[in-house]
Amino acid sequence: MARNIEIKARIDDFSAMYEKLALLADGLPDIIDQDDTFFICPHGRLKLRTFAPDRGELIFYQRPDQAGPKTSFYQLTETQDPDSLRETLTLAYGVSGRVIKQRTLFMTGQTRLHLDRVKHLGDYLEFEVVLDEEETPEQGIAIAEDLLEKLGVERQELVDQAYVDLLNAKGKHHQD
Repeated sequence: MARNIEIKARIDDFSAMYEKLALLADGLPDIIDQDDTFFICPHGRLKLRTFAPDRGELIFYQRPDQAGPKTSFYQLTETQDPDSLRETLTLAYGVSGRVIKQRTLFMTGQTRLHLDRVKHLGDYLEFEVVLDEEETPEQGIAIAEDLLEKLGVERQELVDQAYVDLLNAKGKHHQD
């Protein structure tokens, strides 16, 4: 399975963080609308990410809930029929939550920088330092820590939970 190091932080000023990311990034960002449906899964997380009626990804991942850098293991499968796949998985496993967001994706080197506007939740910054097979988690953590410092993100702003868990805690898990 592929691996990355992830960090997530709550942000108060979307525009200011956008400007900081634009200065670090390798190019212009992509704006991506994402509708994630999470299914009940005892050994990790299983989500269907829909980009368009004919384009989605089924993603299985395992990652600890902790603040700061954490290693995520994931497997991704593309689909051309996300709505039908959502119906099948809902019947088979049941839905545990849904997250609708607009993601502004910047790249810097091997790191994906996400500026996320999450419906019913607010604005967040998330990085994914994509590790190649030879790289250790410690190398990825060092990159993530360096980015936190460059962006001026404070430790108390770090978030240890997935968006779906934050929404479920607010009672917003099935609202569109």
